[in-house]
Amino acid sequence: MLHLNPKYVYSPVKQLAFNGTHLPTHQSVRDLGIMVNESLTRSSHIANITATAHQRVNLIVRTFVSRDVTMLLRAYTTYVRPLLEYNTVVWSPSLKQDITSVEKVQRKFTKRLPGYRNCSYLERRRNLNLMTLELRRLHADLVMCYKIVFNIVKLEFTDFFTFNTFTTRGHPYKLYVSRASANVRMYFFAHRVVKPWNSLPVNAVDFSSLGRFRDSLHRIDFSSFLVVE
Repeated sequence: MLHLNPKYVYSPVKQLAFNGTHLPTHQSVRDLGIMVNESLTRSSHIANITATAHQRVNLIVRTFVSRDVTMLLRAYTTYVRPLLEYNTVVWSPSLKQDITSVEKVQRKFTKRLPGYRNCSYLERRRNLNLMTLELRRLHADLVMCYKIVFNIVKLEFTDFFTFNTFTTRGHPYKLYVSRASANVRMYFFAHRVVKPWNSLPVNAVDFSSLGRFRDSLHRIDFSSFLVVE
């Protein structure tokens, strides 16, 4: 049983009991693989996964005898990157320090590859054909939004979004931007994804299928929504 009493809610902490036994309280709890803290921020989870990811990077660099860049990169995308991308729709960071912390794993790994030490992060990514982790998270948000809008997943559209029927400009699947009075709500998936979703250009995005939609995202410039260069 998970009970949260967020810091921004000014109410006394309730002592819960089950069959006469008081339940212990914790500042953070792991729920379905995601660390949730009393402030409902992502920082605890991010600190946890980035620490593990850096350990895995160190193991790859130390234990792989081969210095072949392709092999090392494959090890990274197999053993490290999935750890940093598990359920990002739930915990995608909003604070610049957290975004930078996650991206630092890929920055450090690519810098340690043979022949890449003196290259900029942008040059390393271009040569290795890597997107920033921040951009990959945005793509994941948009793909999940597509699945909900087109009823591909078993989630109720009305639990997350409302169609914007007040504008005819842009693509026909624009969503209503709801107001958020707290940062927790503002950076929740159903709120943060609306602006980039509504900004999708009609002449570049293909809504005809999930595969084509996913591919078309690579042709769109999302730099105005990103922190990492």
